[in-house]
Amino acid sequence: QVRLVESGGDSVQAGGSLRLSCAVSGFTLTFACMGWFRQAPGKEREGVADIFSGTPQAYANSVKGRFTASRDNAKNTLYLQMNSLKPEDTGTYYCARKRCTGKLNPADVNDWGQGTQVTVSS
Repeated sequence: QVRLVESGGDSVQAGGSLRLSCAVSGFTLTFACMGWFRQAPGKEREGVADIFSGTPQAYANSVKGRFTASRDNAKNTLYLQMNSLKPEDTGTYYCARKRCTGKLNPADVNDWGQGTQVTVSS
């Protein structure tokens, strides 16, 4: 059974940092294409980072230079380090197992986690 469990969401002030984690089970992370997505209230879900085999493939323009995706295959865990957070980064963040397209399209996702809430106040 495939499971993805996010954690690390919190409320922070603008300029702060958070590190999200995503523990996966039911499949081998080493060869999986993974991604981070987010959804703000009233908005569509959007891609944040795409990562395959430890190397990030793509970042959304809005997070480039501030967010870093990584993975520890031995721990079956995916990470998203978020620095210089802005109020517009507020939303529910999801990790996902996806098709290996190198793109940030939610339609490419096969499995979603339940999400973790990030709130950034100004």
